Amino acid sequence: MPSRFPGAISQDWEPVVLHKSKPKAQDLRDPKAVNQAIRSGAPVLTVKKFDAGSNKKATAAPVNARKLEEGTEPAALDRVPTEVRHAIQKARLEKKMSQAELGKQINERTQVVQEYENGKAVPNQAVLAKMEKVLGVKLRGKSGK
Repeated sequence: MPSRFPGAISQDWEPVVLHKSKPKAQDLRDPKAVNQAIRSGAPVLTVKKFDAGSNKKATAAPVNARKLEEGTEPAALDRVPTEVRHAIQKARLEKKMSQAELGKQINERTQVVQEYENGKAVPNQAVLAKMEKVLGVKLRGKSGK
């Protein structure tokens, strides 16, 4: 029988090498993969993250927010002086107006008029000027400014 290939038989191809793809970082963190690596004796790197798994605040001394605010801002804002409170109330009653009517005439809420008469409001020169016009009484000279 004649041979199909004349001459010597030789290989003319290169060997093929298959490489496994590198495992992804997320796969390396998988508990199963970590346990398998520990069992097989492969080196496993463990790093404790700062404050990992804890809900604790830093151990630094707590700063009192109130002290911080007092350091940067004045302790209390000026309130409406007693003389101004009484002058507003007296002038309003002389004109036989309610707080709501005065509020409407100066384009402010009734609550603003109440705060001025109770001394809880921080004096606003614009509001005092409106009250002066409607009531016909000098208020701003008495505010101490």
